[in-house]
Amino acid sequence: MPEVILTSQHISKQYRLGLVGTGTLSHDLNRWWHKVRGKQDPYLQIGAENDRSKTTSDHYVWALKDINFEVNKGEVLGIIGKNGAGKSTLLKILSRVTIPTTGVIKTKGRIASLLEVGTGFHPELTGRENIYLNGAILGMTKAEIKSKEEEIIEFSGCTLYIDTPVKRYSSGMRVRLAFAVAAHLEPDILVVDEVLAVGDAEFQKKAVGKMKAISGESGRTVLFVSHNMAAVKSLCTRALVLEHGKIVFEGGTDECVDFYLSRNKKELNASLIERVDRSGKGNALFAHFQINSTNNFNISQLLSGKQYYFQIKVFAKTELRKVAVRLMFLDNDHNVRFLCNNLFCDSFYDLAKGNNHINVVIPKFPLPNNQYKIQLSLFSENGLEDDIENVAEFSVVGGDFYGTGKEQISKKGVLVDYRYEIL
Repeated sequence: MPEVILTSQHISKQYRLGLVGTGTLSHDLNRWWHKVRGKQDPYLQIGAENDRSKTTSDHYVWALKDINFEVNKGEVLGIIGKNGAGKSTLLKILSRVTIPTTGVIKTKGRIASLLEVGTGFHPELTGRENIYLNGAILGMTKAEIKSKEEEIIEFSGCTLYIDTPVKRYSSGMRVRLAFAVAAHLEPDILVVDEVLAVGDAEFQKKAVGKMKAISGESGRTVLFVSHNMAAVKSLCTRALVLEHGKIVFEGGTDECVDFYLSRNKKELNASLIERVDRSGKGNALFAHFQINSTNNFNISQLLSGKQYYFQIKVFAKTELRKVAVRLMFLDNDHNVRFLCNNLFCDSFYDLAKGNNHINVVIPKFPLPNNQYKIQLSLFSENGLEDDIENVAEFSVVGGDFYGTGKEQISKKGVLVDYRYEIL
């Protein structure tokens, strides 16, 4: 019979909107008065649902509401959901970084967390010293850490810089070392957030392989959050879907991924300016998007090898300089097939206050037959201004990319011009 290693019972987390702090003196006194009389905290009885598509006049919001699930030893549980669904908040509670407003978490054994780049690292200490610091935090002896030290350094790929202060590491180096420490110091439960996205493709492959080994060979448990549906499908044995701070679906990985992708489609009917599932500073917002053919028809079915115009309308609340717009093409497993970014091929743009129109021209569309999604991101000199997943869905239904009359029907990779030469 499977051994339950982690249990979440009625976990909820409430945050106060507006100013950061414990609240007003009158709220504190009111809470204390209810407590001494043996009454329930009155501020736990109010609060809006964590639904960013709605407005609320309440001063409190539930980031998580009544989360219940169990995880067995050796299981890899995927936690998926849109930005703001409550995934990171749940992992922080499971990792004891923050406490729940209501409910209880029961765990067996040590938990190692990789929630943010360089979590638990001291910037003034070297990489080697931080290995020992993290091991001590996990409750390991110096001898135990010493036995794993060289293996950790080799896996991280930071051998050359291991005696350099971590503050001089790049974000990629920090996440490599942090993951290596967390994975090799033998935690009973490894909690991994989206931080693996910082690493390069080679390291991501190593990290996924290591997590498989942790769960498969060592019988340890992994909780994994990612927007990469291919990684979730490859790694996880089971998953749950969070939406507005609640579990809306739980089951097999393939079922959960399909459910999550089907829920995302509902957002596509809304105007981009009205979309709430977005992130960024918000000084400029995507307002409209459409795909046009050379005949200026607005289309959603494309042909390989044809020229198309991806028209983007951006509303800027103020003038912005050094703007880069990224247009990312993804398949249904959330794999990036290719992207366009004016930062790489042209130069930065300046946006005027008000409406701005950008046209991305792809002379020879390189994707084969399949279903695809588009994600838009806008950066200024101040950082990320706007980012929206699933801006549009479209299908490639044929085409003659090579001009030979032969259709490229493979659903893998991208199409490129090439030729064979007999030498």
